[in-house]
Amino acid sequence: MLLTEIAPPRFDVDLDLRYATADNLTGRPIYHRALCLLHPDAASALARAVVLARGIGCRLRVYDGFRPAEAQWRLWQVLPDPQFIADPRQGSSHSRGVAVDLTLLDAEDRPLEMGTGFDDMTPQSHHGRTDLPALIQRHRACLLGIMVAAGWTSYPYEWWHYQLPAAGRYPLLSDSVTGGKLLTT
Repeated sequence: MLLTEIAPPRFDVDLDLRYATADNLTGRPIYHRALCLLHPDAASALARAVVLARGIGCRLRVYDGFRPAEAQWRLWQVLPDPQFIADPRQGSSHSRGVAVDLTLLDAEDRPLEMGTGFDDMTPQSHHGRTDLPALIQRHRACLLGIMVAAGWTSYPYEWWHYQLPAAGRYPLLSDSVTGGKLLTT
């Protein structure tokens, strides 16, 4: 299975691949390389989202895409909470290459305020919260509208997570699809 690399200039996105850094919920890098990959179907849907975001003067910042099954286990070991981390025994849509974590940037490439940071595993990260300031609710709704119009579905507990419909029909993938070059040891 060939995955599509998500990177400029082919994809007009800003990459901030948090799992290639210590700035993530584990406190250490999970990925050896800052490389964003997606299944070709997901890459096509992301390309549609890029166009829709551009139409309102925004860009997308991508935090994560394909996550090898081995990396899913590493996240599960740190936070074994199925509300926020998919149980690796069932598989994650990220480990199928059909999920993306992202946010919106304004015309000056500044992230829009979303009320919480990426990977903030608290109820404040849930979609549809009415106890957040109106501007934050609008930003989340704008991201949701772009992504749904581009063919993605949302995950109710994480404003940043989107996946293709029927993600389970795609096979789980390991780091072997990258030649073993993505994960840290």
